[in-house]
Order: sequence, then structure tokens, then C-alpha cells
Amino acid sequence: MSIWNRLFGTKAEPAKPQPSIKFGRYTDSYKQKLQYEAWEVALDKFEAQDYLNSYQAFFRYLRDDNEDNVRWVEENGNIKFEILQGSKRVSGIANAQKFVAEARIVHADNLSVAVMRRLVEFNYVLEYSRYGLDDDNNLVIKFDTSALDGSPYKLYYALKEVAANADKQDDLLLDEFGMQLKPIDMGSKADIPNQEKEIKYKFLTQKIQFVISEIDSKKLDGDKYPGGISYLLLDAAYRIDFLTSPEGFLMETIERMHRSYFSTEEKSMIMKNIGLRKYFEKVMTRSKELVMDELYATTSTFGILVPKQHDALVSLIDGELQNMDWYETNKHDSIAIAIPGYIVGFALFSYALPKPERALLAFYYKIFESQFFKDLGYTPQYYHPESGVFDQKAIKSSIRDIVEKYINEYPKLIPDYAILDYKTPLKLARTYLMMLKNMDFQKKENA
Repeated sequence: MSIWNRLFGTKAEPAKPQPSIKFGRYTDSYKQKLQYEAWEVALDKFEAQDYLNSYQAFFRYLRDDNEDNVRWVEENGNIKFEILQGSKRVSGIANAQKFVAEARIVHADNLSVAVMRRLVEFNYVLEYSRYGLDDDNNLVIKFDTSALDGSPYKLYYALKEVAANADKQDDLLLDEFGMQLKPIDMGSKADIPNQEKEIKYKFLTQKIQFVISEIDSKKLDGDKYPGGISYLLLDAAYRIDFLTSPEGFLMETIERMHRSYFSTEEKSMIMKNIGLRKYFEKVMTRSKELVMDELYATTSTFGILVPKQHDALVSLIDGELQNMDWYETNKHDSIAIAIPGYIVGFALFSYALPKPERALLAFYYKIFESQFFKDLGYTPQYYHPESGVFDQKAIKSSIRDIVEKYINEYPKLIPDYAILDYKTPLKLARTYLMMLKNMDFQKKENA
């Protein structure tokens, strides 16, 4: 019986089975106590020059049992290993003399000058690894080091570089040079049901069309209020990224949108908005088949999210949420609702926040994208847009479920349900983030 049932004497109804769909980007920040202990062992064994046991402990640190992402075996003084990262597989061998890792990216029948030039450009930004060709004319990315120089710190960042670049560059190279290159070694790539792809494709295209339509409607003068247009574009980008988890071209497009907007280039906000819109327009020119080909499930080992604590979200809310006021007062509701959406999306796109905080931010999307989740088969439906009514009981119950899941690790999780205002989507979006801001996500010591 749950803690809430014991306190209030209510009997919970049996939960309906929910679809098993991964949302958002993988992060390797949520490691278990045993993994951190393995890291310490890896460091100690490396200092003692016990390299084989250091490698074994290092792989135990990397391995996520829920993902089954790292596998290794020792034979005759050699450790053979493989590490999964999205659509790619990093494999290698380690022994008392050296550590070698390699990921095959694409097969090349013929390499044009354009492809070779691109590889040179790629090599220029690598710190630990390098691109090259193997004996079978496969384009690979490779890292090697002597055991003496292969500390766990170096191995972690080098393998992350190899894995991340192999996973990203295969789709991009095939998209640009598909006539010369062929896909190989698909790692953990797994198809998802076609119905799920259809729902995600419909969602992302509708979201882009809506944003472009809002901009073109001139309801808001984008030259006078470019910040509002930025919120609209970035909210949509982050929302698509988290809810559809795209790979390849679409994933890279969203990353470029993020980088271009927050770059230090001396561009006006108006020009940045024009650039963001062009990225979306380019997505819409791609065939449905190409976009749906980039929707698939993967297993990963390394994440790109930056570990942050609750104060990062507090700063984000304090800096942005107040900007809703003018747009709400002047009846620009689509812009106003995009601001809390931007806050949620930016946090999920950029940060590895405490687990319950990430879960509660993701739940924001379940509330406000209720039709999308209903189409995917999730229940209950938290918002009924035809009537404009929120299911208050279901929302509170789901928040309690999240809190109960993490209460042992985060004993100070106390949501203030009274702050939630269900009168309109704008009011609930605002007050939901205020509730999160005021919660205590401090983890219990030694948890």
C-alpha cells in the first residue's frame, strides 16, 4: 500500500498498463552507488599499474544494467569489449600494454574529394581520436593509447568522443553523400512500431506548421517583439526533441537551432529567429519517409546533458517566467504558453537534473500534450482541449506517484498542490512551474 493510501485511507485503483516508450535524451549522470565504487577501484588499480582489473572496474562503472550497454570478456590476458551508443557500436581490445577502441561509421565504395575534405574537417576538432579507413574500406573513428597513459579519466572522455561522433556522423554523412557511402554496423538501433512513428511524425509536423502559421499571422509584430517569436520557435524545437527523440538529420537540426540561437555571434534576435525558422522549413521539405527513418529506438552509454542541481531550474524560472505577463495581458496566449514550455524544454534539453525533478518536468508535457500521449496509448488524459477542462484528480495522483517513487532518496519532496490553478492552461503552466521552483530536491546523504 502506498504512503498516500496509508495516510488518507483510500484504496488505489489498479494502474492500467502504459506503453514503454523512451522520451528525451539519454544521460549517464544517474549512476548507482556500485558504479561509483567501481570508479574508485578503477583509479586505485590504475595507480597500482594493475591495468586489467582497472579496465574491468572501469567497464562496471560505464555499464547501465537497464540499458545493457557495455559488455566485455577477458581471454588470455586480453579484454574484448563493446560499447553501444545509439546506432553505433564501439569495439576494442585492452591488455597490459595498450587500449584500442574503434567504431565503424559507414562503408565507402569510393571516396570523393568532398568526402575526404569533410573527414579532415572532422579530424580537426577531435581531441583523443581520429577518423580513418580500415582494410575493408570502412570509414572508422579510432582511439588508442598505451596502458601506462590510459587513466580512467582519459578513457572516459576518449570513448565518449568516439561513441558520440560515430553515432552522429553516420546519419549525417549518409544524408549528404548517400550515393558514395553505405550504412554498416547498426549497433543498438531498433525499429519502433509504425503507428508510433506516424503519431510522432504527425506531432512534429503539426508543431512546426503551427509555429510558422503563428509567425505569419502577424498577431505579434516580430520586429518589435522578437523575444516572443524566439520563445515560440525554441519551445517547439525542444518539445519535438524530447517527445519524438529523433536521430540523424532532425536531431542535428535541433542541436544547430540551439547552438545558433545561443551563439556569441553578433546577430540580432530578429536575424536569429529568421535562421531558426529556416531550419524548421528545411525539415518540412524532407520527405515523410526520410523523417520517419530517423525515428527509432537506441541504447546509449554516454550522454551530453550537463549535471545540474535544482538551483539551475530556479534561476531559469526566475529569469523567464515573468515574461509571460505582458503576452498574457495583451492576449498573445500562444506566446505566453510557449514561455513555460521553453523553460521546461530548455531544462530537459540541456540539464541532467535530479531524477524526480526531471520526471516532474517530463510530466508537464503529459499534461499539456495530452492528445499526443492519448494517441500513443497513455492514460489518463489530463487535459481535454475541447472543453478546456483539466483532470485535477488525475494530475495530483500522478504527481504523488512520482514523489512516492523517489521519496526515500529525496525525503523533502513536498509538492504544494494548493498553488496549482486549473482555470486556464496559462494559469496551470505558470503555477506548475512555481510549485516545482518551491520544492526541495535535496538528496538524502549517502543515498
